[in-house]
Amino acid sequence: MPRGDPPVPTSSASPSEQTGAGTGAGVAPGTQGVVFDTDGVLLDSASLHAAAWKVAFDRCIGKLRPGDPRQPPFDANAEYRRLVDGKARLDGARAFLKDRGIVLPLGAPDDQPGCTSIWAVAADKEQAFTHMLSTRAVPVFDDVAPALRSLRATGIRCAAASASRHAGALLEAAGILGLFDTVVDGRDVARLRLPGKPNPALFLEAASQLGLRPAEAAVVEDAEAGVAAARRGGFGLVVGLDRTPSADRDAALHSMGADLVLRDLAALVDELRVESP
Repeated sequence: MPRGDPPVPTSSASPSEQTGAGTGAGVAPGTQGVVFDTDGVLLDSASLHAAAWKVAFDRCIGKLRPGDPRQPPFDANAEYRRLVDGKARLDGARAFLKDRGIVLPLGAPDDQPGCTSIWAVAADKEQAFTHMLSTRAVPVFDDVAPALRSLRATGIRCAAASASRHAGALLEAAGILGLFDTVVDGRDVARLRLPGKPNPALFLEAASQLGLRPAEAAVVEDAEAGVAAARRGGFGLVVGLDRTPSADRDAALHSMGADLVLRDLAALVDELRVESP
């Protein structure tokens, strides 16, 4: 499995020139499949995950570092993006605690939600997220279904990938599960013991289930860790998705190895249509 730091994109174009839709450049000739990250790419669930992490992290800050001015509440935007977005729950909890200098034992997967271990913090986030799911629906982005239908009409295979155990059920509830040839979610991650991002194992498994080599597939990701994972996996095209255009986000996604950064999935269809027979 490829390892090491993601390489600098090889295109001679500047990030601003690479960003956008419909370049018509045939950026990845031979693309036969696309692996889509779920949260933030297919489903508007990133804000829900960030809110659940805030519940768990703020509870621990209040309990373990009460009144410490060096321990402000969790920033559900900047810290979420930098430390936990795109990662498995345990890895996200570990990254935040390490960044804040809070030392906890690893614990075990069956630890009860709380602040006694890293696993307990991850369990607290899961509990908060599950509660939020019971009170609100997770919307699918408007461009998702049309883009998937267009890609499949040209013979391009589609997979959804997520470290979340909820991904398959959420895609089904959103009415788009049938538009994918395969879905790899947190249940598969646990069963196959796949390491989390930025390791490319999740995406490699999805490509394998599509019957494709990484070089024959594209990955679409909105998280920096996910873009780095796709680059390390040797995928033929690595697409960063920035639905809320930001020069800083564009630069960060490019720096992690995105070949281009797009605003929506309609732009992806335009990019890949060049290669359709």
